[in-house]
Amino acid sequence: MSQGDVSALLAIGGIFILLGIGVIIWDWVEKKGYFSSISHHLDTREYLEAWPPRPQFGALKIGGWIVIIIGLALLILGLVFRRLV
Repeated sequence: MSQGDVSALLAIGGIFILLGIGVIIWDWVEKKGYFSSISHHLDTREYLEAWPPRPQFGALKIGGWIVIIIGLALLILGLVFRRLV
């Protein structure tokens, strides 16, 4: 594996980690925006108990963690191949 390939692995791994962090922050902003205002909710009980749960918030967070894990795997592979080159 050439040095350029190793650098590409490291760069893509870093981009994936940044993308995952961005998605987790996006999840936090979306959840905060949704539950921040009681005036937009038709049912006060839904606001106070956060019931029914909104699956899109958990999906964004899980997706962010998956992307971070993939990015870490790519970084580790890049570092391993860098030592071999």
